[in-house]
Amino acid sequence: MLTADKRAELTEYGKPGKFGRLLRFIGLSWKLNLAGAMEFRASFLLTVGTMIANNIVWIIFWGMFFGRFPVLNGWTLQDVMMMWAVASAGFGIMSVFFGNATRLATLIATGQLDIYLAQPKPVLLNVLISRMSVSAIGDILFGLGIFVCFGDVSLLGIAKFALSLAVSALIFIFFCVIAGCLSFWLGNTEGLSFQLFNALLTFATYPTGIFKGFGRLVLFSVIPAGFISGMPVWLIKDVNPAFLAGATGVSALLCAGGIVLFYAGLRKYASGNMMGLRQ
Repeated sequence: MLTADKRAELTEYGKPGKFGRLLRFIGLSWKLNLAGAMEFRASFLLTVGTMIANNIVWIIFWGMFFGRFPVLNGWTLQDVMMMWAVASAGFGIMSVFFGNATRLATLIATGQLDIYLAQPKPVLLNVLISRMSVSAIGDILFGLGIFVCFGDVSLLGIAKFALSLAVSALIFIFFCVIAGCLSFWLGNTEGLSFQLFNALLTFATYPTGIFKGFGRLVLFSVIPAGFISGMPVWLIKDVNPAFLAGATGVSALLCAGGIVLFYAGLRKYASGNMMGLRQ
C-alpha cells in the first residue's frame, strides 16, 4: 500500500515542471486570443483578407517595376519577393503572437502594467502575449504563400527560410520593446515608438542594394532593417557567414537589451492605480 508521502511524491512527479507550466500558459493565452478574434467569423475573414490584398498591391508594383528593369543593383524579382515574404511573415509573427509589443509605450505611460504585475507570471512575456492582431494573420499567410511561389521548398530552403523568419521576428519584437521602454524615462513616447517601428517596417521592405553610405550604415545599426531586408540575398540565396553572424548577433543583442531595459525601467514604473484584473 502506498503511503501518503509516496502518493504525494507521485502526484508531484506527474505535474509539469516550471518550464512546462510556462509553455502551457503561453499556449493557452494564444488559444484564447485566437478564440476571441474568431468570435465574429465574417469580420475575422474580412480583416485577414484585406491585409493579404494590401500586400498583393505591393507585389504588383514590384512586378511592374522589374518588368521594365530586370535587375536593381544586383536584386532580382525573386529576391524582392523573398524579402517581402521574410518581412511580412516576421512582422505577422510579432503581431499575432506578441501583439502588445507595439503598444508597450502606451501601456507604460498610462499605468496599464498594474494588471500584469499582479499575476505570478514573467511580466514582459505576459504583457507581450496578451494581445493578438487579427489582421497580421494575413501577413503570415501572405509570407508563406510568397515563399511557396518564389522560394526554395527543399529541406535546406525551408530551414533557411525558417531561420530568416526567427531572426526577423526577434528583431521586430525587441526593437519595439526597446522603443517602448523609453516611456519609463521620457513619459509618453507612444508617438516616438510608433515612428521608430514604422521606420523599421518601411525600410525592411526595400532592397538594401539601393542604400549607400550613411543610409546603409543606419540600416545596419540604429534601425536594423538591413538585417531583415538582406535575408533573401545573404542567407536564403547564398549564405554569407559574416551577415549571418551579424543578423543572429543583433537579434540576440536586441533580445538581451530589451529584457534588461524593461526590468530596469520597471523599477521606475508609476502605478496607474487601476482597479481590475485580467480575465
